[in-house]
Formats: sequence, structure tokens, C-alpha cells
Amino acid sequence: MKKANKIITIAIFIFLYIPMLVLIVGSFNEGKSLARFDGFTFEQYAELFRDPDLLALLGNSLIISILASLIATVFGTFSCVGINSLKPRMRNTVMSLTNIPMTNPDIVTGISLSLLFVFVGTKMLGQRNSLTFWTLLIAHITFDLPYVILNVMPKLQQMDRSLVDAAMDLGCTPIESFFKVTIHEIMPGIVAGAIMAFTMSLDDFVISYFVTGMDFVTLPVEIYSYTKKPIPPKIYAMFTLLFLLILVLMITMNLLQLKSEKKKARG
Repeated sequence: MKKANKIITIAIFIFLYIPMLVLIVGSFNEGKSLARFDGFTFEQYAELFRDPDLLALLGNSLIISILASLIATVFGTFSCVGINSLKPRMRNTVMSLTNIPMTNPDIVTGISLSLLFVFVGTKMLGQRNSLTFWTLLIAHITFDLPYVILNVMPKLQQMDRSLVDAAMDLGCTPIESFFKVTIHEIMPGIVAGAIMAFTMSLDDFVISYFVTGMDFVTLPVEIYSYTKKPIPPKIYAMFTLLFLLILVLMITMNLLQLKSEKKKARG
């Protein structure tokens, strides 16, 4: 049984990562076809960095991802403090509601937010272009929040409450005890939540497609148009760099969680 489980696990990983391996190899290919390797080259990366349009789109994605993850991390952390102070039954109810956006199909979330933004923009504010940079940012913050809460909440519940009580006995106000004690104890969860939110925003397509306007387009939305025609090899280079960036971030997040668990075990 264990051998069968290992074989299935290996098969799943092969199925998941073979497409990425093909793209990575294609990004170093002198030819334009993924079916044949004509020689090793860095020319695709050189072409990528010579393309101002693609770099501008990547910059747009980074701007949205960084802003959304930072704002979602702040709101999510304070939300966790409020949720943790609720009674157990109410807390479980709120956490269940918080988890719904993560299980809800992205297309449902995207269309719902789009309809909301169009209604508010056209009917209530009288704007002609209701989908802008701000609607895109709000949408990203909205679907980032549950991931931040998912990472911060366990750290908050694992924290020794007596540390906060001791700080308040020594003269700290609740706000001071939060910034001097609580935030240091839950910092691994905050960092992990921020990294998760950033990665989710960086590669989001479905929700962004429905809420983005003409004035600010992210890289995944623009790359969608490339699927209707032959994809230039420099896009493979872009995919490879994004994959490596997300891989580094996920490894960093796992190392932080591992360090936190070791610290708890020693304590």
C-alpha cells in the first residue's frame, strides 16, 4: 500500500511540474517550437528585458500584488485579533464565513465583484468608467484577506495569553501590548500570510479579468490574449522568472513556519 501511495504521489508531481519544466526548457531554446530543442541561449531573456510593454505589465502586476498584500495583511491581522476575542461559537461562525471566498469559484467572485463595481460606479457615483485601478486593488484585497487570516489565526490561538496579561500588568495599554508582545509572537504567521497574499495576487487571472479597466492592465490578463496566436518565446522566459519568484517565496514561507514550530518546541 505504501509503495502504491509513493507511485501515485510521484505521478501527481510529474503531471503537475512537467508543463513547467517544458516552459523552462523552452525559455532557453534557440528555436521557437517547444517540440524541438535547437540549442541553448539566453536570447529569450534578453528580448524580454528589451520589451518595455511586457516590463510595464509586470510592473503593474507587482504594484497591485504588493499593495494588495500589504493592505490585506494589516486588515487581516487586526481582524484576527477581533475574531479571536469572540465567543467560541461566534468565532467558528465567523471563520466559516471567512473561508467561503477561498472555496468559492473564482469566476463567481469575479463576476459578483464586477457587477457590484459597475452598479456603484454608474448608478451611485455616475462614473462612465466604473472599472479602474481602484476596483482591481479592492478586488485583490478582498480575495487576499482570507489567506492572511488563515495564516495569522493559528499563531494567535497558539500564543500564550499570559504574555499579554503580564505586559498589561506592567503598565502597557491593550494597544501597546499588541505592538510590543502580540505582534512579535504572531510575526511568522503575518509574514506567511503576506507572502501567500502576494503570490495569489501576482498570478491571479480570473478575478482580475472581470474587474480590470482599460487604464491599468496586469500581466496575466494581457497574456491571455497571447493564447489566441503563436506565443513568442520571450513569454516562456517571463513564465520561468515568475515561477522561480513564487517558488522562492513559498520556500521562504515554509522555512519561516518550520523555524516557528522549532521555536515553540524548544519553548
